[in-house]
Amino acid sequence: MDIRKTVLRLCRKYGTRDPFELADALNILVLKEPLGAINGYYNQCYRQKFIHINESLDPCRQRFTCAHELGHAVLHPKANTPFLREQTLFSVSRLETEANRFAAELLCPDEELAEYPEYNAEQLACMLGLRRELVEYRIQQNREAGIQGNLK
Repeated sequence: MDIRKTVLRLCRKYGTRDPFELADALNILVLKEPLGAINGYYNQCYRQKFIHINESLDPCRQRFTCAHELGHAVLHPKANTPFLREQTLFSVSRLETEANRFAAELLCPDEELAEYPEYNAEQLACMLGLRRELVEYRIQQNREAGIQGNLK
């Protein structure tokens, strides 16, 4: 599965990179609720998809969490990660990595990287409200694809 193509297709189809707007367009209910130490999770019940987000997170963190959980909804709609983690030997780290990459592709578009070529990954991460590792991943992806822009 090509995560980059999946994100670009969704963004083109719905005309937005906002994870909350995409969830709405995909008929995924986003619920903000007290979740304690959990940032968020995705589940599906009776064919209705839900993204649950911890209401105590700051808006940037809520946006990232929504994008991450949207990645699960799009890439792994039937995966039950709590069950897999507790009841099987299946490693959920691949699913989590893919959801993080989906979020990075969605929230850190090529245009942003190209617009600020003088910024390093740390500065871009701060500006975009993302973790540095995810911005570094996007910069590396662009480097491998031969896309000019931020190569720091």
